[in-house]
Amino acid sequence: MLEHLVAEARRRWDLDPRAGLQAVPASGLAAYPVEPSRLLVVTGDGGEPLAPIPGRHGHPGEGPLELLRRLYPVDHEALVAGRGPATPTSATMIGALTPEDLDAGVAIRPLPVELAFGGLWTMPAISDRLRRPDGCPWDREQTHASLRRHLLEEAYEVYDALEAGATPELAGELGDLILQVVLHAQLAAEAGVFDLSDVNAALARKIVRRHPHVFGEAEARTAGDVTRQWERIKADERAEAAATDEAQAAPKGALDGISHSLPALAASHEMQERAAALGYDWPDVEGVLDKVAEELGELAAAHGADERSEEFGDLLLVVVNVGRKLGIESEAALRAANRKFRNRFRRVERMVAERGVAIRDLDFAALDALWDAAKAQERAEAREATR
Repeated sequence: MLEHLVAEARRRWDLDPRAGLQAVPASGLAAYPVEPSRLLVVTGDGGEPLAPIPGRHGHPGEGPLELLRRLYPVDHEALVAGRGPATPTSATMIGALTPEDLDAGVAIRPLPVELAFGGLWTMPAISDRLRRPDGCPWDREQTHASLRRHLLEEAYEVYDALEAGATPELAGELGDLILQVVLHAQLAAEAGVFDLSDVNAALARKIVRRHPHVFGEAEARTAGDVTRQWERIKADERAEAAATDEAQAAPKGALDGISHSLPALAASHEMQERAAALGYDWPDVEGVLDKVAEELGELAAAHGADERSEEFGDLLLVVVNVGRKLGIESEAALRAANRKFRNRFRRVERMVAERGVAIRDLDFAALDALWDAAKAQERAEAREATR
């Protein structure tokens, strides 16, 4: 049956045998990395479904038919095997397949790689197509430098979307961020330096190497143990890199890998986190709070713009450390405070407009009273929403 089905699929769709095929039992579909741009033959074995591979386990209870309809268009062509050697195959659509068809055996026509949207190599193929002479003028003009700002923009959009948790919108934003990785890998591949396979390999090797408590014999019982171990491993990596790079004037330090493009609050948090992992940390938050009071005093006693600016920066750094000790991400906390300020100020503006006056005509005391009124409105609405 299988040989007849494959032969008919190759004849009907004029497939190149060198492209290979995927033959998977229906119960193993979720556990197999199906590539929709290659011929897929599904055989029915009647066994218990296998656990989905990581990356395809976000749809609990999904059966083989639902998975196929997620990987292929519902109007995509498939062949169903006949019930005996003399019975010819019949053509149908993915959306019309039944469990009985899977039991009989199904061959699914390969999708063009640019349209195999559920495949891991679709975006690299699309990127390559866009960069060709007859592709997209915008894509052809891009360089690593020109794409830098887009990478930051997409990362911030993911950051914002994360506030709502796992949503379909987050999936879209993560896709936009992955696109930036694909584009840079495409440019590097064209230059003959590396490709997306190298990116995947470098990442996987690093993660395995830095988790010896999972993939090796080391032990780490708490998240703090993992962080300290991570920093020790990175320090060893830096020392090895320095030993093999004779041109390097000095070995890299623990903070050298922190991007200069990070927002200042996030960079400060990361620097202090790394220093703490190496043992340079206050034993408790009370010591850091005392340091805040000390820095406030120094700011109050500062003279001149330059000295005040320096002392204010010192104060911010210590405040970030307070947040870190309390498990608070300063960047996220300030963004939340900014959002609260923006919403509350809009309420104040509406209140002023309702009085028929201009906001500039009110003094601070009047505006502060409206601010308190806006705050009271927010609290009342929050209580009402929880009833």
